Amino acid sequence: MHRFFVSPDCIHGTQVNFPPETAHQIHAVLRMRIGQEVIVLDNTGMAFRVRLENIRPSAVTGVILETLPITSEPRTRLTLYLGLTQREKFEWVLQKGTEVGITAFVPLITQRTLVRDATLAREKHPRWQRIVQEAAEQCGRGRIPDIHFPLELGQALEHAQATGSLCLMAWEGENQRSLREAIHNLSTPPHQVALIIGPEGGLSPEEVARAQQAGWLTCSLGARILRMETAAILGAAFILYELNDF
Repeated sequence: MHRFFVSPDCIHGTQVNFPPETAHQIHAVLRMRIGQEVIVLDNTGMAFRVRLENIRPSAVTGVILETLPITSEPRTRLTLYLGLTQREKFEWVLQKGTEVGITAFVPLITQRTLVRDATLAREKHPRWQRIVQEAAEQCGRGRIPDIHFPLELGQALEHAQATGSLCLMAWEGENQRSLREAIHNLSTPPHQVALIIGPEGGLSPEEVARAQQAGWLTCSLGARILRMETAAILGAAFILYELNDF
């Protein structure tokens, strides 16, 4: 059954008024018919089974048949701080990270990031939002992950700590603490986790030291050196798995 996120403003009692872009998809792309059913999500954690009642090129309405439970959304709020990189790689991480269960993405500007133009990243923000929404619809998420505007490393360190998150930095130079140990050494499971994955060239020694001094835990993702995009997905999946939240 097709799934669509809509704004809560589109839901009035038992009636759903689909926004124009979704109406176009239902009418022209999917060629759906009156009487067919879809799942509508309002991005607040609510899902509804909806029967299509009226289909026109720019206006589609439906009626809510029942409210459905959402069991696929992680309990843990996991924020990924990812070094800005080439468009294809970054967008791949957005898509796969949404499927894994990441709650928020923060583009990160460090000394060695390949892309350092925050203005260019801001221009891509609408496209990135479409990517995570489509991925969330496809994989059965109950909420669309947030995408923040780019932050410098210092801003990112403060941003995560202000939320009370368990702050983790994946670093290939760490040989004393694994990601698993960083999680299991806690007395209580965290409700929020922040994970920094550096750019292709890695984080500089000065950046690692700065994070450690700020209270971040550096941790290893294993014995092998991983590509940035591999490390991002593996790290996120491993955190949620170890927290029994995958």
